[in-house]
Amino acid sequence: MAHEQSRTIQDRLRRLPSVDELLKHRQIQDVLSTVPRKIVVDSLRETLESVRRRMLSPDDGLLEEVPSADRLVHQALTVCAEKNAFTLQPVVNATGIVVHTNLGRSLLAEEAIQRLQMVCRSYSNLEYDLARGRRGSRYVHAEAILREITGAEAALVVNNNAAAVFLVLNTLAKDREVIVSRGQLVEIGGSFRIPDVMAASGAILREVGCTNRTHLHDYENAIGERTRLLMKVHCSNYRLIGFTAEVPLEDLVRLARRHNLLVVEDLGSGSLVDVSPLGLPREPTAQEAVKAGVDAVTFSGDKLLGGPQAGIILGRKDLIAQCKKNPLTRALRVDKMTLAALEATLRLYRDEPTAWRRIPTLEMIARPLETLKEAAQRLAHDIQELDGGVHWQVQVQESTSQVGGGALPERNLPTFVVAVTSSRWSAGRLEEWLRAHDPPIIGRIESDRFLMDVRTLRDGDADIILRAFAQLPA
Repeated sequence: MAHEQSRTIQDRLRRLPSVDELLKHRQIQDVLSTVPRKIVVDSLRETLESVRRRMLSPDDGLLEEVPSADRLVHQALTVCAEKNAFTLQPVVNATGIVVHTNLGRSLLAEEAIQRLQMVCRSYSNLEYDLARGRRGSRYVHAEAILREITGAEAALVVNNNAAAVFLVLNTLAKDREVIVSRGQLVEIGGSFRIPDVMAASGAILREVGCTNRTHLHDYENAIGERTRLLMKVHCSNYRLIGFTAEVPLEDLVRLARRHNLLVVEDLGSGSLVDVSPLGLPREPTAQEAVKAGVDAVTFSGDKLLGGPQAGIILGRKDLIAQCKKNPLTRALRVDKMTLAALEATLRLYRDEPTAWRRIPTLEMIARPLETLKEAAQRLAHDIQELDGGVHWQVQVQESTSQVGGGALPERNLPTFVVAVTSSRWSAGRLEEWLRAHDPPIIGRIESDRFLMDVRTLRDGDADIILRAFAQLPA
């Protein structure tokens, strides 16, 4: 019996078409016109090997029929599509989180995208001084506009704000003490902590005060022979409320001047405009830090600023020059794409109303509630029309959005969401199906309802959502 079973399995294996035979299939020939041959061949081999393993399985071998060529090609094309797909791809953000770290943070303004295309399609003067006809510095391209907007003496751009903090501390305070309030020793994304960044930079951390209250005398009593600078870290990703106290930046600057020390402020998410007119808590701006007299201030480029990922350092000309000469600057430097997008974004801040209109991050944060309600009502109506209300229950309801990106954590934005429930699909199953759509649609689940916040939907996203719902299996 065992011998007969073995002969039957071997016979079925011999009847499987070869890779060469499958390569002649019409559908495979069509795919070869757009997909590299190696990807197609590897997909066919993996498909055939998977079938062979099932046939040789002690449990399933006799039950496994010999697949037709069409079936094998269908399976291989699925594998091929997965192999040939980009891992980084656009998604529809229906979460309502404007600066969504997992979904790429800030969207670029159209002006920045156009500048990127222009710079990347041709050679550029990235490190070439056109006036002198010799090698130049890549850092001049964003420095002038940063000085103009913020009033800083000098500026330097590196690859993110953690790198900016690291470089400043390594350059200005290596092997020296840096005094920081205990309540400002924050943890940023990816479990990176300010004390860890400081230790890696070579600076020596000196904590003062308590978690909830730090006074000027705490800093003054901690100053010693090894002290190099006083550091203030803006807690942009959390808030302490209740019985709290922190030292105003201006008081730290005056204290530092009396003792011939430096003051550095890490603004974290950073902002170049006042968001308080929108009913949001006031965030300190880079301009205010410069005006207060700090020696250096750092912040991110891809959060509230609304540009590409970058770490921006503003400060005294002599100190920025030291940072530029630090060998670590080369390891932390940005490329032409970052500089092109950042400069184009910063130019929009020359006119604040233009920045609010043209920079997607600011525009979404400031979007009027009535506009959001109308958009939610249109989307809900169109989804309901697809089904006629038979299986899908679609409602518009009030909810809240988040700025995200570690900014303004204690205040949400009022918004309207489209809530979908079904007699046939659970919210979890619907979320999974939409997440597998091309392009993926990312929403959130509350009380077994799938929610889509229209605040973060861009032009064309509603059409994508409607197509996805139209394709849902009955």
